Amino acid sequence: MIENFISENAVIISAALLIVSYIFIALEKIPKVTIAMLGAALTLLFGLVSQDKTNDWGGLNADYFVNFIDFNVIFLLVSMMIIVNITARSGVFNFIANELLRLTKGHPIAIFTVLALFTAVMSAFLDNVTTVILIMPVTFFIAKSLEINPFPFLIGEVFASNIGGTATLIGDPPNIIIGSAAGFSFMDFIKVLTPVIAVILLTVTIVLAVIFRKDLKTPTDKKKSVVNIDNSKTITDKALMVRSLFVLGLVILGFITHDITHLQTSICAMAGACLLLLFEKPTEILKDVEWNTIFFFIGLFIIIGGVEASGGIKLMAEWIINITQGSQTAASMLILWASGIISGIIDNIPYTATMSPMLIEIEKTLGGEYTMPLWWCLSLGACLGGNLTMIGAAANVIISENAAKEGHKIGFLQFMKYGIITVTISLVISSLYIYFMFLK
Repeated sequence: MIENFISENAVIISAALLIVSYIFIALEKIPKVTIAMLGAALTLLFGLVSQDKTNDWGGLNADYFVNFIDFNVIFLLVSMMIIVNITARSGVFNFIANELLRLTKGHPIAIFTVLALFTAVMSAFLDNVTTVILIMPVTFFIAKSLEINPFPFLIGEVFASNIGGTATLIGDPPNIIIGSAAGFSFMDFIKVLTPVIAVILLTVTIVLAVIFRKDLKTPTDKKKSVVNIDNSKTITDKALMVRSLFVLGLVILGFITHDITHLQTSICAMAGACLLLLFEKPTEILKDVEWNTIFFFIGLFIIIGGVEASGGIKLMAEWIINITQGSQTAASMLILWASGIISGIIDNIPYTATMSPMLIEIEKTLGGEYTMPLWWCLSLGACLGGNLTMIGAAANVIISENAAKEGHKIGFLQFMKYGIITVTISLVISSLYIYFMFLK
C-alpha cells in the first residue's frame, strides 16, 4: 500500500524533498552536506530512484541511483582541488600577488583595481574559494600597512572572484555542471563567456572604484610599506613550483585541445592530479580536499535524480515552454534574470543542478539550437547572481567570516547594497550580449 502511494505521488514527494532540502540549505542551520546526504538517503528509502543496477529482465536499470551522479563533475572537482592545493604549497600565488602590488607603488585605487583583476583571473582557473583564501592575507596586510579599512578591497575581490569564475568551465562549480550536462568544452566557455565577462569585470571594477574613491586614500609615507614588500622568501619550494605549474599548464592545454583529443576535462585533470601525487604524500594532500563539497554534490545529484525519475523535471520544462509560449527570447531572459535573483538567495550549485536536467528536457522538445542560449543564460545568471547577497556564493561567506575575525564585520545589508548594484550591471550587460549574440 505504501509503495503504491509513493508510486502514485512520486512527483509531489520528490519535489517536496527537493524544496525542503533547499530551505534547510538556505537557512544554514545544519551543514549543507548533511542536508544533501539525508535527502539522498530518503530518496533511496522512498524508492524514488532504484537501488538495483539491473531491472527485472536483467537489463541495465535507467533509474539506478548511480546513473544520476555526474562523475565527470565529481572527478573534475576532486582533481582540480588536488592540483591547486599542491601548487599553493609552493607559495607561487602569493608571490605573483606581491609582485603585482609592487607595481601599484602603493596607490590605494591602483591596489584596489589590481587586486580585483588578479582575483578574477585566478578565479577563472582556480575555484573561487581557493582564490579568496589565498588573496585575503595579502589584503589584510596591505590595508593595515596603509591604515585603510579593508572593506572596499574585500568587496572588490569577492565580486571579482564570482565574475571571473564565470568565464571558464572550471572557474565556478555551476559551469562544471552545465559543461557536463550540455557537452560544452573548455574552449566553448572561453569563446562565448570570456568576452562578456571581461566587459562586466571592467565595468564593475570602475563603478566600485568610483564609489569607494573617498575611502581609498592614504598618506604618502604609508605607500612605501607596500612598495618595499619583501618577496624574496615567498616561494617556499622552487622545485614544487616548477613541477606543479608545468602540470597545471599541461592540464589546461588538455582542456583547450578537447576538440582534437576528445578527452573529458575530468580525465585531463585526474591525470594531472595523479602525476603530482607521485611526488607527495597522498594522505596529507587528500586531507585538504573539500570532501564536504564533494559529498554535497553527490547527495544533491541523487535528490534531483528522484525528481527526474518521477517526471517532475519534464513537467518543469513544459511549464517554461508554456509560460514563454515557445519564445526563445522570453525563455532566455526569464532564465537569465530568474537565475540571477534566485542564485543570490540560495546556493547556486543546487539551483544549477536542478535546472540542467530541465534544459535537457526542453532540448528534447525544441532542439539544440533553441536551447543553446538558454545554457549560457543559466551560466551567467547562476554565477553572476552569487554576488547579490552574502550567502549567494561560498566565497562571500568565507570573506565575511574572515573579515569578522579581523575586526571588520561586514553586515548582510551592507554587502547587499553593493551586491544589487553589481548584479544589476552584470545582468543588464549579459542580457544585451545574449540578445545580440544569439537572439537578434
